[in-house]
Amino acid sequence: MLKLGLFVAAMFLIQAVLTSVQISHFNQEFVKLRRRGKVACGRQSGGFHAGSVVMFLIDENGIIREGKQLTGVTSFARVKPLDGFEGKFVGGLTENDLPRHGKNLRKAILDAKETYNKVMNGEIVPDKPSPFQRAGRALTGRT
Repeated sequence: MLKLGLFVAAMFLIQAVLTSVQISHFNQEFVKLRRRGKVACGRQSGGFHAGSVVMFLIDENGIIREGKQLTGVTSFARVKPLDGFEGKFVGGLTENDLPRHGKNLRKAILDAKETYNKVMNGEIVPDKPSPFQRAGRALTGRT
């Protein structure tokens, strides 16, 4: 039983290290884009499916200059280019602009659009709770 406990603890530690490396890589890519201008971000949790985060480098008019995505189930996923959106207005993206992308990537792109529109209208963008936060709130009775 002790061996099983040590094995599980080691797996959690390895997962934490790999996640830390992934977050560091994402932050480096975000900072690179941010140094070049404004960035619109969107995200969609995946649960047991591939989650997605998108970043669009935009100009002062909200026109997309470059896109990047982080999509995957594991902590081995890395930031990759997201092509096909250059020259489009981030606040006007629709489902018709996204036919070749997966479900969670499409949702993340539309989330970037919604976030951009809210910020431009002066609204506060609320944090989205993770699945673990939602479960914790359900168990404690908080909303």
